[in-house]
Amino acid sequence: MKKQIFAVCDLEAEYARNFMDYLNQKKNIPFEIQAFTNVSSFVAYAKENPVELLLISAEAMCPEVGELDIGKIVILTEGSKPDELDRYADVYKYQASSDIVREVMACYGAEKAVLPAQMPVLKKTTELLGIYSPLGFCGQTSFALALAQILGREKSVLYLNMEEYSGFEELFEKEYPYTLSDLLYFVRQEQAGITVKMNSMIQSMGSMDFIPPVQSPEDIRGTRWQDWEHLLQEIVLHSSYEAVILDVGDGIEEVFQILDLCTRVYVPVRDDRISKCKMEQFEKLLRLRDYSQLLAGIEKVLLPILSQNTDNEFRIEELVWSELGDFVRELLEKENL
Repeated sequence: MKKQIFAVCDLEAEYARNFMDYLNQKKNIPFEIQAFTNVSSFVAYAKENPVELLLISAEAMCPEVGELDIGKIVILTEGSKPDELDRYADVYKYQASSDIVREVMACYGAEKAVLPAQMPVLKKTTELLGIYSPLGFCGQTSFALALAQILGREKSVLYLNMEEYSGFEELFEKEYPYTLSDLLYFVRQEQAGITVKMNSMIQSMGSMDFIPPVQSPEDIRGTRWQDWEHLLQEIVLHSSYEAVILDVGDGIEEVFQILDLCTRVYVPVRDDRISKCKMEQFEKLLRLRDYSQLLAGIEKVLLPILSQNTDNEFRIEELVWSELGDFVRELLEKENL
């Protein structure tokens, strides 16, 4: 089934083209993108093709557009909008394209759920790649981020941190308006339109997208594994991501159940005696609980030590080109991912 249509109409041709180029590069946008630089062309198109979402500049908006059967109209403004457009949601034009997309998706998601006509997104497949270790201090998150960045150069990748303490706001020195906590709350309400809501929260970093992690560990501990399963199923069915990297922590309820959903599971290990004994205990527990198939699919990875840069700042691109990045590239090449 064809994707629903997201149309952009702006009289400033260069702006419309640049914004469309950005949208086409964003592999997770669950719409077919169409851009128009004059109203008559858009109106003619919309009369023949159902438009689900329209982002249109205040200057281009007119009664003829308002009479069209369009799912949701959002006005692109330069700071204010005419009184006659008050009934429409609006976003500010001159901000980062990623912020515009988040705000538009938030406006859309506020009223729209996943429509009955929306079928599973057409794509090759979605792989769930789980990263988990029963050990501590083994470079799990660095490995997961490097994997997401490098794989993201070839595929559309979503990174999902499922740890109680991620440290992301502190690491990147940025506060996020929405986090995984908000999405999990939405999931627990058993409402439709999860991926629409998710798209209003997505942040981008390098070649990957991510949902900002929770800020309170209770939001991880208080989420049933069935809710995690439902969220992941929705992402697989209704998003355009080809790979989802799950950075799994011990606070997850029924962590084995979550790992069992994954296409592949990477377990960072250490080669000291105590760590080996912990891994042995972990493997015994998998057998005891009848997860022998999961155990057989686990790949242990002994990661190279990640050196710290001189100014003690974290830069994602340095992670990609580090010894750890080389390790990840070799791993992906070996596994043909």
